Amino acid sequence: MVILGIETTCDETAAALVERTEDGHGRILSNIVLSQVAEHAEFGGVVPEIAARAHVEALDHVIAKAMAEAKLSFDALDGVAAAAGPGLIGGVIVGLTTAKAIALTHDKPLIAVNHLEAHALTARLTDATPFPYCLFLASGGHTQILAVRGVGDYLRFGGTVDDAIGEAFDKTAKLLGLGYPGGPQVEKEAVRGDAKRFALPRPMAGRHNADFSLSGLKTALRLEAEKIAPLSDQDVADLCASFQQAVVDVVMDRLRAGLRMFRERLGTPKALVCAGGVAANQAIRKVLHRVAFEVGADLVAPPPALCTDNGAMIAWAGAERLALGLTDPLDVAPRARWPLSEVAKAARS
Repeated sequence: MVILGIETTCDETAAALVERTEDGHGRILSNIVLSQVAEHAEFGGVVPEIAARAHVEALDHVIAKAMAEAKLSFDALDGVAAAAGPGLIGGVIVGLTTAKAIALTHDKPLIAVNHLEAHALTARLTDATPFPYCLFLASGGHTQILAVRGVGDYLRFGGTVDDAIGEAFDKTAKLLGLGYPGGPQVEKEAVRGDAKRFALPRPMAGRHNADFSLSGLKTALRLEAEKIAPLSDQDVADLCASFQQAVVDVVMDRLRAGLRMFRERLGTPKALVCAGGVAANQAIRKVLHRVAFEVGADLVAPPPALCTDNGAMIAWAGAERLALGLTDPLDVAPRARWPLSEVAKAARS
């Protein structure tokens, strides 16, 4: 089957066509992503109204480019998938409404995809990873450790009680005047910094559960910066290095807890999968390799372009759901909040 996927939950306007074979393997036919970084840079973060307006202006062109690159017409589609949440509601409405129009006009099934499920299933597109596997999902808005037992079947072991990892990186960059997007800037500065200069906390370390908390770390960083202000270039590099090392240590500790919980419930996972933009951070990637090796699991890390928001992951999740006969009515509602637990209920009902 061939599925068109549309992604507009944040600040990427994206569309892609993906093919799923009968034996469950996937192939990307086209994958177009238009970033809005320039539009939001001066504000130091994503402005929802600007993002929604940019999606309206760009989405038709992005879809047309994806269709042209795949050399397919709408009649060749087996379904139309769109991210229906969670995300910035204005952008979600743009993408889902467009998908509904295409599905209605061309009499195709509509699949309303949960953005988090799309991240969770990407490893099956890129590596044909079999169920069940352990997922570390880390992005600007989400940080979770999950068991992925099947399409629509997720067991959560831990999540953030406040800031997501990506959000903490972005806020750190803003505090230190590094610009937007913040995560890559902090990682770049950390390379030339001294990670031992500032004694920052490792929140939740040693806890039996696999939850995260980043707000205390962010506050501790701010206090250290205020003590030595005005900051030199080396001060900024050292703060970034100390912050990143603290996050790396927290990720290692929390992942070990999550994998222990996985083993207790489901046995040793064959794969540890990472997804979300934070997975592109090389220091965090090294920790993922280490923790996977400790438990005897393979580390599955999709290419960076498929870790950040994109239409291919939406199309693939749509294909996985359509293969199980899971479709949605044209009056399906966009959702700013949509926990994976509710996706599971819908899939099993």
